[in-house]
Amino acid sequence: MALLSIDELKILTEHTHKPCISLYMPMQKAGPEIRQNPIRFKNLIREAQSRLEAMEMNESEANELLQPAMELDTGEFWENQDQGLAILIAPGVFRYYQLPTEFPELVVVSDRFHIKPLLPLINHDGKFYVLALSQQDLKFFAGTRSGLQEVEIENLPKSLDEALLYDETSKEGQFRIATKKGSSSNPFSRSQPGAFHGQGSPDRDQHQEGILQYFHLVDAELHEKLREETAPLILAGVDYLHPIYRQANSYHNLLEQGITRRPELFQVEELHADAWEIVEPLFYESEQQAMELFQQLLGEGRGTASSNLKEILAAAYYQRVDSLFVPVGQQIWGKFDPETMNLDIHPEPDADDQDLLDFAAIHTIINGGRVYAVEPEKMPSQLQVAAIFRY
Repeated sequence: MALLSIDELKILTEHTHKPCISLYMPMQKAGPEIRQNPIRFKNLIREAQSRLEAMEMNESEANELLQPAMELDTGEFWENQDQGLAILIAPGVFRYYQLPTEFPELVVVSDRFHIKPLLPLINHDGKFYVLALSQQDLKFFAGTRSGLQEVEIENLPKSLDEALLYDETSKEGQFRIATKKGSSSNPFSRSQPGAFHGQGSPDRDQHQEGILQYFHLVDAELHEKLREETAPLILAGVDYLHPIYRQANSYHNLLEQGITRRPELFQVEELHADAWEIVEPLFYESEQQAMELFQQLLGEGRGTASSNLKEILAAAYYQRVDSLFVPVGQQIWGKFDPETMNLDIHPEPDADDQDLLDFAAIHTIINGGRVYAVEPEKMPSQLQVAAIFRY
């Protein structure tokens, strides 16, 4: 199962080898209703088969394309679910996501993946990192709203012993600073490889100095990994380690608030829940600011904001949309030709129709814009669609 992120969505939106099949369904996690999960799933597969055949794909080809999804249908799979399941299939592509949000049942077969139901999970989950501080088992995670995934970084020291090469003289209050693996120089300008520190110092001061040097090594490796990043970083670990790491830190978006519990006592799900509580408010700020800007620009009447679907579809295709608002759970089915500006809207989807709101969202993402998928009642002025243009 892939971890849902904006980078993952960009890969999916750029895939154009059709047909692209998008399946969404709510999941029951407990109780007798759990037996409905495989039944719903089989119904969605049959609906996808029917739509593929309506697009003149024969039964054998349709079954072959859907085979990876059908192989999920096992007892073990249904026993380990979240609130919603999304499955995306195309020639050469198979993704599924078990996600903490309930999706209405939906089947879309088109020339691109239908990604709009996933956008609320991306709007407010950006990307964040968690550094679980430990003297014995340090770990680094990438997170989104849907979960945490441990990230392995080459040369990242996982323990104090790994970072600091102790020798026999440590018994006398001395320790030797390790050089980075694969390097002949020490990352600290004030220290030379093999230099001794702490002789004659109290044990506690010596140990804290060792931890600080360890965290300098950790920060040096993270600096290489996060050089171009802007995502927030959260520290997790016993409280006395936090100020020591902050002395070593060079990452510009380390959050003030951290998680002060022993990481080895965490389940990953608990660590994610605590981290998400910290970062979630940050991800809502940009949405609120964009809504206020839309209202301001629309009121000024300068043509830099619009609620006209046809105008927004063209602007999204031609890289003019900076920010787009679309309602969750609503579709506008039809076809749009950006070359002729011809727009056809249908009350019910034809075999090769697409959700025009999804069309606008996909092209906004491809062209570097931001998409906010919100509940219909939270749309600016409860409009059907809204956009801020770059020019």
